[in-house]
Amino acid sequence: MAQETASAFDEVDLLVVGGGINGVGIARDAVGRGLSVLLVEKDDLASHTSSASTKLIHGGLRYLEYYEFRLVREALIERERLWRMAPHIIWPLEFVLPQSNSPRPAWLVRLGLLLYDHLGGRERLPATRTVALDRDTVGNGLKPGNPKAFVYSDCWVEDSRLVVLNARDAADRGAAVLTHTRLVSARRGGEGAGWIATIENDEGGRRDIHARALVNAAGPWVADVLGTVPDARRDRGVRLIKGSHIVVPRLYDGGHAFLLQNPDKRVVFAIPYQENFTLIGTTDEAWQGAPGRSTIDQGEIDYLLETVDRYFERPVVQDDIVWTYSGIRPLYDDHAADASAVTRDYVLDLDGDDDRAPMLSVFGGKITTYRKLAEHALQELARFFPAAGGAWTEDATLPGGDMPDADFGRYLATLTTRYPAMPAVMLRRLARAYGTRTDALLGDAKVEDDLGEDFGAGLHAREIDYLVANEWATTAEDILFRRSKLGLHVPPGTAERIDAYLVDRRILAAPLPPAS
Repeated sequence: MAQETASAFDEVDLLVVGGGINGVGIARDAVGRGLSVLLVEKDDLASHTSSASTKLIHGGLRYLEYYEFRLVREALIERERLWRMAPHIIWPLEFVLPQSNSPRPAWLVRLGLLLYDHLGGRERLPATRTVALDRDTVGNGLKPGNPKAFVYSDCWVEDSRLVVLNARDAADRGAAVLTHTRLVSARRGGEGAGWIATIENDEGGRRDIHARALVNAAGPWVADVLGTVPDARRDRGVRLIKGSHIVVPRLYDGGHAFLLQNPDKRVVFAIPYQENFTLIGTTDEAWQGAPGRSTIDQGEIDYLLETVDRYFERPVVQDDIVWTYSGIRPLYDDHAADASAVTRDYVLDLDGDDDRAPMLSVFGGKITTYRKLAEHALQELARFFPAAGGAWTEDATLPGGDMPDADFGRYLATLTTRYPAMPAVMLRRLARAYGTRTDALLGDAKVEDDLGEDFGAGLHAREIDYLVANEWATTAEDILFRRSKLGLHVPPGTAERIDAYLVDRRILAAPLPPAS
């Protein structure tokens, strides 16, 4: 729903604060149950933690070491479910776990993988196997050492696109989604009167929203939102943990990833990234600053480069790094001494009763369990909305994911047949981003020139227009790094060209001034 048409949402059942994965997941679930929903996000969708992940849908193998069996089981069940919901942005990925440099005995690792294979009712992903790295191609690029390794499977996800598609589905079902709009204050309006919340957009325009319930899904800002509510309960704590990643030119051949064990028992992933690169991360550092945009520090760079040097033949130095990104994870504070050991499980804190309007605050969580978290959130709120429908998202595809048998390859083949004159590489990228909605984007275009100005790497004006109209994109950063994922592929100056195009587009789209 366009921001300018959302004024009809001054009175809603649910006001959701936060446009990360948990906020959009809750908004989507709620509107599908028949509730009226308004979601506000102070920046762009997925502009912070939800686009700074390691981009995996996984059970969290290392969480078994901390006895997080409930979390791992739930995540493993969700893993294949999410794959079926969005086969264009989620797909299987094999992980090689070398036993060279391992601080854990091989029998213990294998036992953990056996549990990992069976804890979550795996159906489509292959079981773990044992390989000899000196005789298997998955060992190419590694330094000589203990040849034993285990290969298991999880899934890759385009994290920021997962957020946008949940928001798109929520809007398609009737929710209002306002980006660049922040919550200024919220207060209970008295017995049975719900909430009166003031929101403000980037231009300074303010509105009061009346809501029966408030969901605080602000991620790293969850405590800040509580601070806007005079009588909020504050007996839950959030612990901010910074995770950083580096991207380097491709380190090895093959479509598999590596899970690398370090002497301190922490693990680092090395993952194929956008064909030409390898993504390496993540770190776990306590964060004491404000929960805004963070950057990698030298200690984190050194740690990740040392991990690469420990395992790979090809030397990598700091000058090889083509991109870095960092995110602040808002974890529930379980008072663990080690940042790596802080629980990744989520806690839902409901503040409210029959006499006090309900506010549900979300602490912690991970991308893989966002759908289940949303389902649990609506269960917590169910007694305040007795007429709402029941759970429904388990088998509901996300926009673009409605492919027969969730078969991406078959859909891509059909798309290629329909657009034979379009570049195959471009069609594959579009299909991966938009799934079956690629047809709506391409429309009547027959050849690439029909798509308008080429801004580089196959990004055309028509795609930009589609993202502005349908996916809340307003800047070049939104488009290059959170929607199209082409930020590392376009030539220098592209961001400036796109921003200029967006300014021109807004001017052209504005109504003409009245005649004098």
